[in-house]
Amino acid sequence: MSLTSVAVLVVLFLLAAYAVILYNGLVRLKHGVSKAWANIEVLLKQRHDELPKLVETCKQYMQHERSTLEQVIRARNAVASAREKGDVGALGLAESGLRAGLGQLFALAENYPQLKANESFQFLQQRISGLENGIADRRELYNETVNLNNVRIEQFPDLIIAGLFGFKAAELLEFSEAEKADVDLKALFG
Repeated sequence: MSLTSVAVLVVLFLLAAYAVILYNGLVRLKHGVSKAWANIEVLLKQRHDELPKLVETCKQYMQHERSTLEQVIRARNAVASAREKGDVGALGLAESGLRAGLGQLFALAENYPQLKANESFQFLQQRISGLENGIADRRELYNETVNLNNVRIEQFPDLIIAGLFGFKAAELLEFSEAEKADVDLKALFG
């Protein structure tokens, strides 16, 4: 074997090793996106299971607030549907509706001292608030992971490997303008 042949083989080996490293990095990011989504789903499912208990507890006290309770249940069902379909865009919209409904429900609860004093209500309110905080943290991690994935599959030379093996961009979990707007506390307590 000539020196040129050895040099060509070494270069080809190094290029193949580099392609494998790029491919493995893209696979790790793709699975990171899936893992981050699964972590969000766990908390969404837990919240989904807790909301009927909260609504049932509130029904006992809030006879005149049926529309608010029904809004929470409709929004809960929309979140569940989007979650089951894996539709990130629809989930963002449904989450906005659910968070608005929960905010209204908790604000209305202020008008019902017996409800506010109810241990079950207090527990469920704290549990759901804790789940909301967890979901917010995991949404942030999910979006960061999606961003890393999307940047990598668009960068050279990763885009060559991504194109060859069909790596796709993931969708960010975004929210409606209403959810990003400041909350009108006067309207909630008025």
